[in-house]
Amino acid sequence: MGAASMKAAGRAIGLLVGCLLLLGPVARAQSTWEVGAGLGGMIYKGDLAPSLIPGNVRPAGNLLVRYNVSQPFTVRLNLGLGQIAGSDRRFNDPFQQARNLAFKTNIRELNVLMEYNFLNYKDLRKVKNWTPYVFGGLGLFTFQPNPQSPGYQRKSLFNFPLGVGIKYEFKRPWSLGLEYGTRFSGSDYLDNFGPNTFGGSDKLRNGNPNSKDTYTYVGLSLTYRFYRITCPE
Repeated sequence: MGAASMKAAGRAIGLLVGCLLLLGPVARAQSTWEVGAGLGGMIYKGDLAPSLIPGNVRPAGNLLVRYNVSQPFTVRLNLGLGQIAGSDRRFNDPFQQARNLAFKTNIRELNVLMEYNFLNYKDLRKVKNWTPYVFGGLGLFTFQPNPQSPGYQRKSLFNFPLGVGIKYEFKRPWSLGLEYGTRFSGSDYLDNFGPNTFGGSDKLRNGNPNSKDTYTYVGLSLTYRFYRITCPE
């Protein structure tokens, strides 16, 4: 090995050693991207379920990618899969007991969300980061409330997610999150039952025209944060 090559190798080794020594207070950790997955449940609210009840919870899960724009702001791509269901028999309302309808349908969704973190994640070693956050955005979802009926094919609609959450970096770079978010669909037919389902003016056979169907996702997530150590020049 020539003198020039030895000098170049020495500089590279010195730079590597310097980076390792500066992992503590001098180096700056940057965390732009996160990936993760979650498990939880979806809950429907509409004509067949005027309130959220535990009996209507159905399993759901999601995959997510976060891009940390700045300390408080995060953009998230969320892919969700689950099921919603409802039944008049779960409620004591005589009107619903007489109607006696039920449904279930699978939900697939793709959402783009903006999150606002109330507390900053500190780019320091041995710091336990955590923060509550709020989020909102726009999504696309598909559903098919009555697969046996040829008149009801799978439909795709926009939704408008809005919710709150909390995340905690329990062991760097791993974090746990808990989230509660409602998807406002703008449709009254997620349950295959709306204002004009059967026609006529019979309120027993038609849904409430003044309310739209929603579904809520509640879940736990595990995410991995990609830290990059930047050494001083």
